[in-house]
Amino acid sequence: MKPQTKKLLKIIIPLVIGVFFVVISIARFEAEERQLIWENIKKADLFWVSISVFLGVLSHMSRAYRWHYLLQPLNVKPRFSNTFMSLMFGYLANLGVPRSGEVLRAVSLSNYEEVKFQESFGTIVTERVIDFIMLLGIVGLTIAMQAEIILGFFEEQSINPVMTFGIMLLLIVIFLVGLKILRKSNHALIIKIREFLEGVLKGMKSILKMKNRSAFIAHTFLIWFLYVAMFVVVKYSVPETADLGLNVMLVAFVFGSFSMSITNGGIGIYPVTVGASIALFGGSEVAGESFGWIVWVAQTLMVIVIGGISAILLPLVNKN
Repeated sequence: MKPQTKKLLKIIIPLVIGVFFVVISIARFEAEERQLIWENIKKADLFWVSISVFLGVLSHMSRAYRWHYLLQPLNVKPRFSNTFMSLMFGYLANLGVPRSGEVLRAVSLSNYEEVKFQESFGTIVTERVIDFIMLLGIVGLTIAMQAEIILGFFEEQSINPVMTFGIMLLLIVIFLVGLKILRKSNHALIIKIREFLEGVLKGMKSILKMKNRSAFIAHTFLIWFLYVAMFVVVKYSVPETADLGLNVMLVAFVFGSFSMSITNGGIGIYPVTVGASIALFGGSEVAGESFGWIVWVAQTLMVIVIGGISAILLPLVNKN
């Protein structure tokens, strides 16, 4: 398969999946229910939606500032404007091509600050690992609070935990074998890959030499508190979801977070997943999906606006 075809498929396939879920979201409800979802979205209390967007912006600012702590051991002292705009430009790219934002973010910073691309990318990989650990922590807390309901859902969906563990173990073995090949091979291409990965690893190791670990940890907890908060406050914008407890919101947050990586920015699948999660607890799926659409639209518009402005300003601010 040609490289251009592969790139095109990486863009098209997630979009097709997203459109599919949008169609599913519309088709599975009766006309009256679809009308109710639309009415809920139109009548959403903009005060709470605005609070959610504000908290979202704060979380991105905190993430951009936290990035400085990972870059310091590499003797890089970037301007906050560059880290923030590179971050938002990357989020904008993710809406078009999933996971492309991390690469673009590293490229943007390496263009405007004295840092190698692979080292910058390594710090982003470290960020992602830490954020995944935080998400797993929230998953653990959620399971502890609602174990019976969540395990019942997995059983209904025929998800086999033993098989899932086996697949994860197989992937780890493949990864270790791949590392062994990379270390011993003298092939020119393998050597280039190895040199690139060594640069990435150097960026990842920056966390071991970090001077401000307590500040880094504080920002990490702040980011995830803001993520949960910007999700939860939107429940007050829809009357039917206003009384839902934190336990329900955490389940919807977790499932929604995982769904974001399936399609471009979670288009289509995010509201469906959030609505289904709320329905697990006997809540209205119509209200839950309305809530999901409001969260998704608000945060996506915020990324489009700030990310678009960042894409324009980055070269202008750094023209000298």
